[in-house]
Amino acid sequence: MSLVRNFATVGGATLLSRFLGFARDVLLAAAVGAGPVGDAFVVAFRLPNLFRRLFAEGAFNSAFIPLFGRTVEEGGEDEARRFAGEIGSALLFCLLVLTALAQIFMPFVVWALAPGFVGDQEKYDLTVLMSRIAFPYLIFMSLLAFIAGILNTYHRFAAAAFAPVMLNVVMSLVLGGVLAAGIHDDTTLGIILTCGVTLGGIVQLLVVVIDLKRLGFRIPVFRPRYTKSAARLLALGIPGVVAGGVTQINIAVGQVIASMQEGANALLYFADRLYQLPLGVIGIAIGVVLLPSLTRQLRAGEMTAYQHSLNRALEFSLVLTLPAAVALAVIPHEIVSILFQRVRFDAAAVEGTAAALMAFSFGLPAFVLNKVFSPGYFSREDTKTPMIFAAIGMVVNVALSIALFPFFKHVGIALATSIAGWVNTGLLIAVLWRRGHFLPGSGVLRRLALVFLASLLMGAGLHFAAIWLAPYLGDAWLAVRAASLLLLIASGAVVFAAAVQLSGGADLIKLAKALTRRNT
Repeated sequence: MSLVRNFATVGGATLLSRFLGFARDVLLAAAVGAGPVGDAFVVAFRLPNLFRRLFAEGAFNSAFIPLFGRTVEEGGEDEARRFAGEIGSALLFCLLVLTALAQIFMPFVVWALAPGFVGDQEKYDLTVLMSRIAFPYLIFMSLLAFIAGILNTYHRFAAAAFAPVMLNVVMSLVLGGVLAAGIHDDTTLGIILTCGVTLGGIVQLLVVVIDLKRLGFRIPVFRPRYTKSAARLLALGIPGVVAGGVTQINIAVGQVIASMQEGANALLYFADRLYQLPLGVIGIAIGVVLLPSLTRQLRAGEMTAYQHSLNRALEFSLVLTLPAAVALAVIPHEIVSILFQRVRFDAAAVEGTAAALMAFSFGLPAFVLNKVFSPGYFSREDTKTPMIFAAIGMVVNVALSIALFPFFKHVGIALATSIAGWVNTGLLIAVLWRRGHFLPGSGVLRRLALVFLASLLMGAGLHFAAIWLAPYLGDAWLAVRAASLLLLIASGAVVFAAAVQLSGGADLIKLAKALTRRNT
């Protein structure tokens, strides 16, 4: 299967998940708005996700896949099963211990992540309760990441990519039931929502377990113990936790500061959900597919193929990311108002979310490029260098968040996150280039410049088209507004496609053909 086709498989599944996620968030905005339950839900839901992306996805994407891939190549199937059994047992044991500690010390955890809630005892208590209910989600998602690492090594990407769809299906059903039943009590609403999160985690895990069974790969069960395999994974995984989870760490820092502003966490959450669409579809898809490919090429000594894969991932990602970033910066108000403005999500919430979305859009290319270039280090089992760069990015994020918050409130947090993302990604690219592990040709750089210019041209077109469509995007019926937004986006896509194809920035026809054939 070609690299582009694999990107499309994971990206398509992620796109479906994100669209269903929008349906979920539209229902969430209607059910809780940007009030206290919204703030509490954001913290409660983000807490297990933070640990998941730091300790599960971060560690396994950066450390487990290269080690497991080496075991498969050098030790064969039996050795791979033994390795997976040892790591899986240790992982589950650590997750159970972490969950137990979190349940006991949850009031302190919430105080650390949202200190601004302490002044509102009712909201603080609700957040603690919701966080306790939602935290077991971490167990199911971490085991999912573990099994997905095995499946991805065997080039089975679809099940792990489609699993998140099930969370959005479950949560949409829960939120639809809440709205239909007319539930308004904050505590009842919070309990129902977080129970839905945990149930969604169970369903997601079942999806990859079923695919693992179809693969015929059985993971043996061992007593948890500290083996050489676990020690090696730990040595690589600790730096990978920081490097792979830098975006989540920056978001967590922003959450702490945003808790000082009423409703800010909810505003940042909805803005984050919008820019996470292209980040998830493009960045995560590339990160998932690229690491196993680079690892295999390095093991085989195929350096030409390695450089081709890295350059192809760079071009493919920016062809999709740059126009998306420009669009989010040019028409954020139109997007937010049509998607979310209803029931308890008012005009003030739209303005606050749109401003944050514009600030996040500036960092979107950086976050995607992070997913492209981090595998260049991880495939060589170098997790320490990205960890150092991630730490530098975190320092920049914290300093700027504190400095900008008094002047720009939650928008300053979003802007600080974007700037920190560029600092981290810039260091990744510079050092990889200096070491000779990334060698972009002059043709690649020229094409990327043309893609950037085509994106700017598209942005200008979107601006004037939005002015022309303003009567239909504003006070018209929702169906008319939604259709007008789709027309606006489609017109921007046409302008970009024509500009980038005619200028030679990218051969979109060739890319489309690559999606339909099995070999490049």
